[in-house]
Amino acid sequence: MPATDGLPTVASACAPACVGNVGVGFDILGHTLAGAGDRARVTRIDAPVVRIAAIDGVVRELPREPGRNTAGAALLALREGLGLQHGFELALHKGIALGSGMAGSAASCVAALVAANALLDEPLPREALYRFALDGEAVASGGRHGDNVGPQLLGGLVLATATRLVRIPVPATWHCALVHPHCVLETRRARAALAGDYALGEFVAQSANLAQVIAGCWRGDATLVREGLKDVLVEPRRAPLVPNFARVQQAALDHGALGASISGAGPSVFGWFEDVRQAQAAGAAMRAAFAEAGLDSDVLVGPVDGPAAQLLA
Repeated sequence: MPATDGLPTVASACAPACVGNVGVGFDILGHTLAGAGDRARVTRIDAPVVRIAAIDGVVRELPREPGRNTAGAALLALREGLGLQHGFELALHKGIALGSGMAGSAASCVAALVAANALLDEPLPREALYRFALDGEAVASGGRHGDNVGPQLLGGLVLATATRLVRIPVPATWHCALVHPHCVLETRRARAALAGDYALGEFVAQSANLAQVIAGCWRGDATLVREGLKDVLVEPRRAPLVPNFARVQQAALDHGALGASISGAGPSVFGWFEDVRQAQAAGAAMRAAFAEAGLDSDVLVGPVDGPAAQLLA
C-alpha cells in the first residue's frame, strides 16, 4: 500500500463466499466459506466522490454508477456517514457468480469497505462498518439484512440483527459442503417467491429450530443441530426454483448431514457435516444429483467457522 505522509493511499481486500440464512435463520444467520470470494482495490483520492474504475472476473456487466453498485453504494455511505472530505476510486475483481446464492454482491461490498477502511485517518473496528455494508447490500436485495455481510466482516457463523453482530462459536471439525449449479437465480425473484401468508405455527416451529441450531453450535452438540437444521418456513416456497432440489438435499442427508438446505436465495445448496470426509463425499453426491438435471456444478468444502474478509499485502 503506497503511502503519502505516512498514510496509505491504496489498499486491497478480499471477502469470502457466504451461506446466507443457514436454512433456519432467514435474513439473520450466515456463515462464511473459503474457496471463492471477491477482491476490491481502493485508492484514496482528493476529489470528494466515489468512482468505479474497473470490474473484471467472472462477472463484468455490473453498474459503474456507484449508487447502483453494492460496493459503490457502501463507499458512498461510508463517506456520508463519516463526513469525509476525500473520496475513493474502486476496482473490483469478481470471483463469485451473480445469482449463485453465495453472497457475491455482499462480498464486493465488504471487500470494498475493508480496503477503504484501511485508508482512513482513523480506521474503524469491523463492527462499525456493518451499517455501511447494509446500505450496500440493500442495492442488490432491496432490504437491509445482514446474514451475508455480517459473517463476511467478522468471519465464521454470525447472528446479524438490524444493529448488532454476534459471532457464534462452532466446533472446528464441523464442515460445510456447498454445491453451486451452473444456473442463475436472481435474489429479487427468490424473495418474490416468499410473498403470501404464513401460519403462526410455522413461525413457532422455525423459531424452535433456530434456537436449537444456535444452542447446539454454542455447546458443540451435533444432536441439537441435527434436530434443528430444518427450514419449515422459507425452503418449501423456494425449493421449486432450484432444479432437482429434493434429490440434492437427500444426497447430503444420505451422507450424514446435520441438515441441508438452500444457500442464501439459491440455487446453491449446502449441508453441514461433523467432519471433512463426510462433507467431501456428500459434495460429490450432491454434484451428481444436479447432473441428473443436466447441470454442471462446483463444489466448495470448508469449515463452518470460515474466514473473515482480510486486507491483502
